Amino acid sequence: MKKNYILDTTVLLYDAGALFNFEENNVIIPITVIEEIDRLKNDISEAGRNARQTSRILDSLRKKGSLSAGVKLDNGGTLFVTISSDSSMSAIPQVYHEKKRDIFMLATALEARAQHEIPTILLTKDVYLRIKADALGIAVEDYESDRMDIEELYTGWQKIAASSSGIELLKSGKSIPSQKGGVNPNQYLVCVDEKDHDTFAFGRFNQTDSTIHPLVQQIDKVGCRISSRNREQAFALDALLNDDIGLVTLVGKAGTGKTLLAVAASIYKTVDENVYNRVLVARPTLPMGQDIGYLPGTVEEKLTPWMYPIADNVELIMRSEGVGGRKIRGFRELIDMGILIIEPLTFIRGRSIHNQYLIIDEAQNLTPHEIRTIITRVGDGTKIVLTGDPYQIDNPYIDSSSNGLTHVVEKFKKQPITAHVTLTKGERSALSELAANLL
Repeated sequence: MKKNYILDTTVLLYDAGALFNFEENNVIIPITVIEEIDRLKNDISEAGRNARQTSRILDSLRKKGSLSAGVKLDNGGTLFVTISSDSSMSAIPQVYHEKKRDIFMLATALEARAQHEIPTILLTKDVYLRIKADALGIAVEDYESDRMDIEELYTGWQKIAASSSGIELLKSGKSIPSQKGGVNPNQYLVCVDEKDHDTFAFGRFNQTDSTIHPLVQQIDKVGCRISSRNREQAFALDALLNDDIGLVTLVGKAGTGKTLLAVAASIYKTVDENVYNRVLVARPTLPMGQDIGYLPGTVEEKLTPWMYPIADNVELIMRSEGVGGRKIRGFRELIDMGILIIEPLTFIRGRSIHNQYLIIDEAQNLTPHEIRTIITRVGDGTKIVLTGDPYQIDNPYIDSSSNGLTHVVEKFKKQPITAHVTLTKGERSALSELAANLL
């Protein structure tokens, strides 16, 4: 049955192409949405980019016919831009009138339902608007584009049974044939002895020859003064140190070591092994709590508050010892030597990044489109690592199931050039682990 879908501003700011995703149904955009998009068109953020893209799409459709009368879309649907009547506005209880935008959205939904006499659904990523609509008896849903259940997110590893001889071969650094089906490329395996469940070995599935490879020797031989503290960190280090894996995604709560492991591996691969020319680190500049406003100074000076987590990890890794014989003593020296580059994600678009170890920290705050923009910048010889905690999201237009990081994990899990690990055990401190679990 044909339906009416009414799109809120938050939907178009999240996905500018959303109006093409409803097949033969009616897509209705209230005029207040156009006003909000117009106010955001000069914004340099991803929301501003989507606002401009939406404007261009609507302008191209306007040339095909009257938006108020309805314009046919290529997928068989019809797009309408509507203005709510006074009668529909007056039907909204006075208590709702504090927020003008919400009144227009709700009035449009009521009017469309009355006029077309077909199922009408309001789509919005604004949870408060969803609650208001539900209270008025209006069918309302969150907009879901490539959404997945965060609880079912691919972990990147599994347990399998193995023979005693196979486990001994893995422990001695040799590969063994895999008899297990349904394993993804570069998925990590905990091979448990069939007869003695207390005996096990770790491995990584290689799709090319259908074998289980032993893990890359851990970073304690590297001189970076860290080593894995649990099996998930061992898996992560293997992926981070493996030059054949071009994309690594690390997901985990605070304190699991995602950023520390990525930074340690990047410094080793760049400084000691000279595999990459430099380490490039970028993070979304979204504040936790109240924003402190504009900051004075150069780009580097403005970015300093956002990059303290990277600096803290580098200082922990480097301490006062030299690395790779270069006698590098800390974060500032790496910056001055051009080995470590800190950049805002704003500068990523349009670049081609070659022969670098690229780390995108806090990637859970990026939309799927932003993640796509970043990954498509990767050139020859570059390794990219995405880290983040899907449960700590500061971007108002995404959530734990619709962010770019989880999107990449699910889309790339069957690709032989990628590896993923979900880390669950906190190793920062006993207090940090307790807080992450209880608070």
